[in-house]
Amino acid sequence: MNRYALWKYILIAVAVLLGTLYTAPNFFPEAPAVQVTSAKATIKVDTSMTARVDDILKKGGIKADDARFDLNGSQGSVRVRFATVDAQFSAKSLLEKELNPDQNDHTYSVTFNSLPSSPAWLQSLHALPMYLGLDLRGGVHFLMQVDTAGYLKKRQQGQEASIRTLLRDKSIRHAGIAAGANGLEIKFRDEETRQKAKDVLSGQMRELTFVMAGSGSDLVLQASMNPQKTKEAIDEAVVQNIVTLSKRVNELGLSEPIIQRQGLDRIVVELPGVVDVARAKDIIGRTATLEIRMVDESIVRGTELTSEVPAGSELFTTGRDAPVILYKDAVVTGDYISSADARPDQQNGLPVVSISLNSEGGHKMFEGTRGKVGKLMAVVLFEKGKGEVLTVARIQQELGANFQITGERTMETANDLALLLRAGSLAAPMDIIGERTVGPQLGAENIKKGFDSTLYGFAAIAAFMIIYYMVFGFFSVLALAINLLLLVGLLSGMHVTLTLPGMAAIALALGMAIDANVLINERVREELRNGNTPQASIAMGFDRAWATILDSNITTLIVGLALLSFGSGPIRGFAIVHCLGILTSIFSAVFVSRGVVNLWYGRQKKLTSVKIGQIWKPTEA
Repeated sequence: MNRYALWKYILIAVAVLLGTLYTAPNFFPEAPAVQVTSAKATIKVDTSMTARVDDILKKGGIKADDARFDLNGSQGSVRVRFATVDAQFSAKSLLEKELNPDQNDHTYSVTFNSLPSSPAWLQSLHALPMYLGLDLRGGVHFLMQVDTAGYLKKRQQGQEASIRTLLRDKSIRHAGIAAGANGLEIKFRDEETRQKAKDVLSGQMRELTFVMAGSGSDLVLQASMNPQKTKEAIDEAVVQNIVTLSKRVNELGLSEPIIQRQGLDRIVVELPGVVDVARAKDIIGRTATLEIRMVDESIVRGTELTSEVPAGSELFTTGRDAPVILYKDAVVTGDYISSADARPDQQNGLPVVSISLNSEGGHKMFEGTRGKVGKLMAVVLFEKGKGEVLTVARIQQELGANFQITGERTMETANDLALLLRAGSLAAPMDIIGERTVGPQLGAENIKKGFDSTLYGFAAIAAFMIIYYMVFGFFSVLALAINLLLLVGLLSGMHVTLTLPGMAAIALALGMAIDANVLINERVREELRNGNTPQASIAMGFDRAWATILDSNITTLIVGLALLSFGSGPIRGFAIVHCLGILTSIFSAVFVSRGVVNLWYGRQKKLTSVKIGQIWKPTEA
């Protein structure tokens, strides 16, 4: 009656084994380490850097426990683990010196970090400790406000310039363009000219809505973005800012930075483990600009370093295809780039980067490249006041608002170039409106308090259940321990960032899990009071408690999913752990608990009693 099939016990054993494997790394302390990343947009860190770092450390007499290459998106890094903090400091100084010949212009960034000290075979299974949030590890929290008004004003200025250019090219005369309450107002003196201007502008500038207003000789054509287009523009700016911030934060060498949107125009940046707030601000607030310039071909290619740079030109020595001498006047800047995507060429399948400019940028590009087919053109990224050449390409035809850059060797390099063209600078300016720093000592204290609360709560529950329900109480405690094991293993395996609210959710999950066992035990007691045999009472107790357990957990899961969908920050962290805790508690309280009871009592054919505590039977009147 009360026996489990073999596959069910195998499933429980596999779940417990996986939970143990992925929980174990959390008991190993973090080891000191350094991380090597690229400090320049045009230089990437690849697997060859691992061998280079190894050679430098060996020549310097510094022993490293482990060195490995990690790829985070398109950004690579090399992380090296050491046995002592002294070795970590020595290695950082040595690597900074050897990897950066010019100490005033660093090519690679070497930062302090920490790595798990768990065995290599565990790490090969991707069994890593849980990432700790800001409130547990310490670090800095920034709340950044995107200047949407400034961004829309700048965009409106670009639209005004584009309108002027289009009307001039079509020889349409107007009486002036000015910013009004409802957008741009274009004045005309006659209806025919206004209608002609509307037809031209509507076909070229589809993001704007054109409405006629005024009468007589005071005719106005109002150009504005509708609310939907405005929201899409703001969303695009915020998303691009997040992409740019993610690329920049990688230089800090963090394991799990948090960069997420909050509301319509705010971005939350959490940098666990960062103590140098000034450097973090410098990296986050850095400005970068893109320029497309013509190559000064009066200097023969290959002789740039030995030739005299002509007046009006500039020598660039870093980046791809450098050294190269470029004219100082830019054809267009990155402000005019509306999109850049990497794709295979339809004719030959080779990777190309397709670039789209706005109307004014297209006009500038046409004017700048007219009559220069066969000449060389370069894309330069300026950051920290220094320029790096992203690519040098030959002009195949006169260019306009849409053109392609060819010559990329792989789709990976084409994607990197497209990303730099799109996210070389922040799409909209931002201000830091909130800043909070959490010291590592406070984080350690929070960890201790959270661990102690969970430990003492578990001990109190275990003592009560064993005293009150005896053997069944012991089974409940065992199921509760497995539930905690599976929950921590699941959080570690999914690389969930654990915060203080997350630890509160773990404690809550324990309470909910034991509640299910209380329901089961009381149901078994009720069946025994009704005079059923012990085996029948066990079977009916688990079966009849299941519906109640399922109802209570589903209703709580719905609340958790609502918090996960609409919450942010600490609330979202609580909701993730809460929802996962409900799933593991259902599995452990019902599936595991019944498996243990069946294993203990199921094979006893002549079972006369079970140890489930005092059973109070009603007395007859």
